[in-house]
This record gives sequence, structure tokens and C-alpha cells, in this order.
Amino acid sequence: MRSEWPTVRLGDHVNACLGKMLDAQKNKGTPQPYLGNSNVRWGAFDLTDLAEMRFETGEEERYELHPGDLVVCEGGEPGRCAIWTGPRGMKFQKALHRIRPRATLDNYYLFNWFRQAARTGQLDAHFTGTTIKHLTGRAVAELRVPLPPLAEQLAMVDVLRPLDERITLLRESNATLEAIAQALFKSWFVDFDPVRAKMEGRAPEGMDEATAALFPDSFQESALGLLPAGWECIDLSDLTKRFGGSIQTGPFGSQLHASDYVESGVPVVMPKDIMNRRASTDSIARIRSTDADRLSRHKLMAGDIVFSRRGDVERHALITDREIGWLCGTGCLLVRPGPGWRSPGFLSMLLDAARARTWLVQHAVGATMPNLNTGILGSVPVVLPSNSTLSAFEELVSVTEEQRSRNASMAETLAALRDTLLPRLISGELRLPDAEALAA
Repeated sequence: MRSEWPTVRLGDHVNACLGKMLDAQKNKGTPQPYLGNSNVRWGAFDLTDLAEMRFETGEEERYELHPGDLVVCEGGEPGRCAIWTGPRGMKFQKALHRIRPRATLDNYYLFNWFRQAARTGQLDAHFTGTTIKHLTGRAVAELRVPLPPLAEQLAMVDVLRPLDERITLLRESNATLEAIAQALFKSWFVDFDPVRAKMEGRAPEGMDEATAALFPDSFQESALGLLPAGWECIDLSDLTKRFGGSIQTGPFGSQLHASDYVESGVPVVMPKDIMNRRASTDSIARIRSTDADRLSRHKLMAGDIVFSRRGDVERHALITDREIGWLCGTGCLLVRPGPGWRSPGFLSMLLDAARARTWLVQHAVGATMPNLNTGILGSVPVVLPSNSTLSAFEELVSVTEEQRSRNASMAETLAALRDTLLPRLISGELRLPDAEALAA
């Protein structure tokens, strides 16, 4: 095996710029969208909710991105980064570094180094701040990065990039499947399209006669406004009681300590792991099986729903067969609909709909950070259709839900392979032909 590559000071091999918060009132010019910390994911950008700012002529060039720029978070999760592949001109602001590698350093190699350094805690010693961690511009410049010859960097990228591309395709497929399920949910349970069609004497579109017969042809008044005749309006606590379920708080900090977390073990779903109605394993914590058994009342079952108890309290993850036996973590609330409940997909989408999300945010307590408790979560008003309608919906969406789980498992396997190869490639321990064989 080769010895480790020489390490260099990052500031000597890149051009970096740290964004700052500009003055929206004083600046002139046309408002333009810009990236903030929340728009940067590991290896990707979320462009669905961009803020806007007026940039002066000189600022436009200073705070704009070029294709290939590495965008690194200064705060939030310091070091989280992605490579900008969009057109030239997107702006960035406070709490983001723009890093342009020079000729000696490949941007994708540097991205992978940041990913490995963040995962293994190598960046921690460079953070400032006690409560909120920051990676300052000076700290970025002083980072020590292994520097293989450029040809070796590019060869590593050729091994790692196909894995990332396959993971991206799987996640994009899941986004499409989610959109299909959400469209069906909206049609049946938000817009009530089948009911309105029957009221107008039309056959509901896209369904057979047996399914259409499950829907009434009139509405009734309820606490949530007009609902299809015969459907109920109850709260989440009543629903779980009716079907043999419960709502409980995750383990307290006194039950799970920093020393309990290990490199390999039972995954623990924390608020940071909740995204797109699923539990992400990108940076999930793990504990020993003995500790999981000690906290067995918090073990997850298929159909459970895990809510973030603090911060973004409207977010939740639906637990599938893949996550059976994982643990509901600290900072979360666990909703277990019960063995009599027919449609986990319906309840998850209902609690993810705009009405429920808004209700949770408005009723959360806490001046500094929104917080939920079992009482607040249990008071969320929910619509309860007929059992036959729920069964028909679950039969349709369970196909997409199962495919999403399979895609997520494959993406997790590929990410584990990538994370195994990455440190050995960067250190020079693993020869490229061996890495190529493993990836193949």
C-alpha cells in the first residue's frame, strides 16, 4: 500500500469568499434570488424557496457563482457543501463560503474530502462558537487537505462519481413516486374530486365503478368545513385511541448519552434525519443493540410516524419495513396509529398537508424555538374517511411506498460503499484498480 499523500494548506490552493448579509433597504438594483444556508444539502441544492436581495454592481460579481464552484456552509452544519452546476449568476449570501479550486485541486475531489472530513469529525477542531458552531473564512484557509497528483484526484472522481449519480437517480425516482402519491391524495382527500363529480352526475375520472362507489355524492358541515357525507372530523389522539395506538415522547437526554453512540449499530432517528416524510441515513446516529433493547419502548414499527419535537415541528417521517427495530430518538415524538389502522400512507400525507403543518406551527410553544408535546400533537384535527375508502387508497399508494423503500435501501447500500472507499482513496491506502473493482 502507498503511504499517505502529503497534506497542504487549503488556502494556498483555492480562491475563497465568505458571503455577508447585505442591506436590502440601502441596496439598489433589481431583486435577485440567492442561496442561503438552508438551500445547501450534501451534494445538492434545494431551490424551492429562495429569498431575494438587491445586489449593487460590484456585489453582483463578488457574490455570484460560476459552474464548478464549491459552496460550503459556514454555520448550521459547518462544512456541508455541494458543487454548483447551474448557470453562472446565482448569488449567495451570509453563512456560505464560495470556494474555487486552482489548477492543482479538482473541485469534486475537494467536495469528497469535505464530506469525509465532516463525517469523521476532522472539521470539529476548526469550529468556533459554543452553542452554534461556525467554520470561518480563516479556518477554511487553514484546513489541511491531502493532495494527490491531479491525475490521481481525477481517477478517484471517476470511481466515486458514478456511485453518487446512481444515488441521485434513485432519489429523483423517489421524488417522482412521492409526487404521484401526493396527487392522488390531494384529489381524493383535499379537493374531493370524486365527490364533486358524483354531485354533478359525472363518473369520477381515473377510477373503476367499485372505487367510485366508495365515495358519497354530497357534503356535510364539520369543524374543518365541508367534508364528504359520513366522514368524521376527530383529533389525532382520538384516532390513536380508537385504533389501539398511542403518542409518546422519545427518550430523554438522560437516557441516551454521547458515549452511547457508535460507528455501527441500531440507527436512531433524530430531527435532523427527517426529510421528505422519510428517515434519512445520510448522517444518522447509531447505538449498540444492548442500548436499543434497554430503550425497547422507543423501538419503531412499520406504520409509525416520527415527528420533530423542536424546531421544524411540522416535519415527520413515516416508518416503513426498512426501519423496523430502529429507535425513535431524543427530540422526537412517536405517533403509533395502532394495529387497527388501515392506511399509514393516508395518515402521513394528511399530517404533511398544508392545513396540518400550519396548525402545528401555530400551536407550538416556546419563544426562542417552537416545541411540541404529546398534548399539542394529539390535538391536531384530522379527517377520517370510511374504512373502505382508506383501504382502497392504501392499496394504491402502498405500491409507490414500497418502491420508495426499495430505492432508499439501494441508495443506502451505495452510500455505504462510497463511504467505505472514500477515506481509503483519499489517504492513498487503496489502489485505484481495487477501488474500481469494488465499485463495479
